[in-house]
Amino acid sequence: MPRLKLFFAVSALLFSTLACVTLFGEPSNSQGVSASGESIPEFVLPSDVPAEAASCPAITDQIVGANTSLDLANDLAKDFNYIPADDGETRYLVTYLVSGDEIQDPYYENVPSSLEDEQNDTDAHQRIWNYFTALIPLEYRQTLSEFSIMTDGEDNILAAVAQTYDDPNRWGLEVDIADTSDYYYLSFTLVHEFAHLFTLAPDQVTPSIAIFNNPEDETLYMDEVAACTTFFPGEGCSNPDSYINAFYEEFWTDIYDEWNEVNLIEDEDLYYEKLDDFYYKYEDQFLTDYSVTHPAEDIAEAFGFFVFADQPDGDTLAEQKILFFYRYPELVQLRSEILAGLCLNFPE
Repeated sequence: MPRLKLFFAVSALLFSTLACVTLFGEPSNSQGVSASGESIPEFVLPSDVPAEAASCPAITDQIVGANTSLDLANDLAKDFNYIPADDGETRYLVTYLVSGDEIQDPYYENVPSSLEDEQNDTDAHQRIWNYFTALIPLEYRQTLSEFSIMTDGEDNILAAVAQTYDDPNRWGLEVDIADTSDYYYLSFTLVHEFAHLFTLAPDQVTPSIAIFNNPEDETLYMDEVAACTTFFPGEGCSNPDSYINAFYEEFWTDIYDEWNEVNLIEDEDLYYEKLDDFYYKYEDQFLTDYSVTHPAEDIAEAFGFFVFADQPDGDTLAEQKILFFYRYPELVQLRSEILAGLCLNFPE
């Protein structure tokens, strides 16, 4: 049974857990078969852009409020210095194969008896999956082939994406069953994770087979980075016209070298101290403090606010990151479809 392949940073250029929050993940075809020999369909977007998005401000305002402070500089919702009360160890409970809108063929892990109830709660697993598919239409999920229920205790990682173990072109979504009761956080986080899926998809970032097969080879990794003339998010070299490369070119080129000096710090305490300093130095450029951890997290956080927040004036660089997505008609349409699903399916 394929399992999500987690990449640990061989260089600080590759953020080790894109989770929130996010791990780098894997794509699937519409049938969800994770056979590496199959061709991966191109990420296709519908052609008809709706005139206006569905509106449920009583919900979206609360989602925005739960994930940012009033000045759009979040000091509370995603505190990257937060240390969970438990040991934070991630335990996978069950992994499903994805086939279109369906999850099937569950693979159950060996878990402590204290987690057996959560492992066997198939109704909860299905409810989480159904909500994700209600938000993200099928045609936008062509790279997703696995869905995992995991837990690291409460109030740590809510969800993540990662390349599957045997195919760098396919991704898996994982959700912590202990953190799904608050749908204001869950909704934003699922959209955040989806942003990774489409901004890191094979048609946006060509996966490096060498890195995938040798994740601990730092020399090889740095050689791949050096050979890339565009932004290198970790899995491979981004295409010149990709969303993430355009985002990096507009918002990160002036600060990336300074950020990467912090990112290369190996001492964890010093790293967080310097990352704090970096965040407060450039606070008006980031929508949340979590955005500062990696350019891939920055674009995912910005996409979340693009979906759920009103269109801003663009007075700050942080707000301009939201406006970035309005340049793409296909993403404006996607926003409308996500909001329609949210307004219809958000729990009462």
